[in-house]
Amino acid sequence: MRKITIVGAGQSGLQLGLGLLGHGYDVTIVSDRTGQEIREGRVLSSQCMFGTALSHERVLGLDFWDAECPAVHGLAVSVADGQGGRALSWSSRLDAPARSVDQRVKIPVWMEEFERRGGALVLRDVTAEDLDEYTRTSDLVIVAAGKGKISGVFERDAARSPYDQPQRALALTYVTGMTPRPDHSAVNFNIVPGVGEYFVFPALTTSGPCDIMVFEGVPGGPMDCWAEVTTPEEHLAKSLEILREFFPWEAERCAEVALTDAGGVLAGRFAPTVRKPVGELPSGAAVLGLADVVVLNDPITGQGSNNASKCAASYLASILEHGDRPFDRAFMEATFARYWDYAQYVTTWTNALLAPPPPHVLQVLGAANGSPVVARRFVNGFDDPRDFFLWLMDPAATEAYLASVAG
Repeated sequence: MRKITIVGAGQSGLQLGLGLLGHGYDVTIVSDRTGQEIREGRVLSSQCMFGTALSHERVLGLDFWDAECPAVHGLAVSVADGQGGRALSWSSRLDAPARSVDQRVKIPVWMEEFERRGGALVLRDVTAEDLDEYTRTSDLVIVAAGKGKISGVFERDAARSPYDQPQRALALTYVTGMTPRPDHSAVNFNIVPGVGEYFVFPALTTSGPCDIMVFEGVPGGPMDCWAEVTTPEEHLAKSLEILREFFPWEAERCAEVALTDAGGVLAGRFAPTVRKPVGELPSGAAVLGLADVVVLNDPITGQGSNNASKCAASYLASILEHGDRPFDRAFMEATFARYWDYAQYVTTWTNALLAPPPPHVLQVLGAANGSPVVARRFVNGFDDPRDFFLWLMDPAATEAYLASVAG
């Protein structure tokens, strides 16, 4: 039986570990926190997952919350007009519903399920020296802890990382009491050019259904305003202040909101980064990076947990197809290359949205305001962003597409 050690008990590490257990592998997952500590801690992400990513969970029998988690049936786009109103506003439905389950709900249950299915769960704050130890006792070591100290063993890939500084000041606010949007549930994506973005969607948290408010402020601008916030109550007050000033149509839905819990807030920033997939340890041994460890995108496109799920599914397929051959550096490079064949499109698209939108993208958003066909295609690109490269990412392709739709 081949032994695989995964360092990191998040979306990608647990999903991959549970998949490997189902195929007879001896799997150990190392976590720096217990399930209870995660459940009782601060929120970790916003994690709105679209149809394809959810299907990977479903195949593994991990979709435990479909009955109680509010479905997200569409996506709505609004662009501010600079005078307190909207220059455009439209929505369209997703082909398959999305869902967001608070990681504090999901991860502890998945940890228990991993042990129930025969996996070994170890509590340890891993160092580079520990990784060396794991390489001596395992056929393959995978690092899935994207924000910890050990992510430093993976070199930044400058050619694939155009930004070396954070491009947004980020904040999350989990709330109850928000007025539902009319027609159907959706990710409401709002843009104030030059200032930032705000999106909000229904989710499931530790206390039940909620809404997650996500703020993306241009650094140095008026939405880059979280440094002086020190309490959850101040965080909620700042969230509502931003809505009243820049997104008043969203503020109207928030007259009765309250925090889900004291841990339902988060603020920070990071530079989007792609890293080399193989980390070399002091001993010369190699480890393979997974998901956010090697491809860390800004959350502006909501792809983080989707990428994690898709990366885990891709790595699982590569491992199973590799059979009994050694998990050497060539395998690691090829495994990442297979995932990057998808992730490169997500990364390029996400990085593009961090820049001011070019005229042809604004033309698409305007066309979607009057064309259900354009709106539907744009919205469903969030499930598979590769489609954007057929019609949205190039001005000539956009012109041809809009002409064909008009015809």
